[in-house]
Amino acid sequence: MLDTHAHLDFPEFDADRDAVFLRMREAGIDNLIIPGVSPAHWHKQLALAQQYHAYYALGIHPWFCPEDLNLGMSALTALVNEHLLCPQLVAVGECGLDKRYRASWPQQLALFEAQLELAQAVDLPVIVHCVQAHGAVLACLKTYSLAKGGVIHGFSGGPELAWSYIQRGFKLGIGGLIMDPHAKKLHQTVSEIPLEHLLLETDSPGMTPKNVSEKRNEPANAAFFIQQIAHLQKKSCVLISEQLQLNASQLFEL
Repeated sequence: MLDTHAHLDFPEFDADRDAVFLRMREAGIDNLIIPGVSPAHWHKQLALAQQYHAYYALGIHPWFCPEDLNLGMSALTALVNEHLLCPQLVAVGECGLDKRYRASWPQQLALFEAQLELAQAVDLPVIVHCVQAHGAVLACLKTYSLAKGGVIHGFSGGPELAWSYIQRGFKLGIGGLIMDPHAKKLHQTVSEIPLEHLLLETDSPGMTPKNVSEKRNEPANAAFFIQQIAHLQKKSCVLISEQLQLNASQLFEL
């Protein structure tokens, strides 16, 4: 199994990163994708991906919009091109839009469009962060049609929204929210949407599921999500695991 979204480079894991990887593998999660979030994070992210033989994506998260967008995109473009032949580089991202940060909305939009253009140019899928901005994200995805598609990270919406993304060639990242009994829209989506459109992710150290006592999320918790998806789909955990792994392998060409 693959955790398709885990920020294992974040400082929350500095004290016990080896143990986190060990618990992950004991839980049946063999590997993960470390998404990029900002130029300040890339060096450590790449070093850890190399150290742990993890996959990675390179991008600029909407929370980390650089003051000089052109400079930020030039640095990202150069780094992506430098690593383009590395089999561990699997996507552009984490990029996207977040309307909770309204002050930077024009910069977010310009940065997201520039990263979609980059993904189009280098023929990679994208990992998309979207909070309260689905209309704008879908409009951008329509403008920058991507042959490889991508994933809508931390998807929480209903089936109608899910199909809007699927029709654009995107998969849905299913994480810790699946364990929340109040996440009715997401439960309906996972019950109704064919399994080939879903991906497994944790967003560690964030999006901690309600069924664990620790504040910090970690990749080992993905095993719980498989059980819940199996329950909602009325299928076996083995079938769920195999299909989700196949989905990740196909999207990211692993």
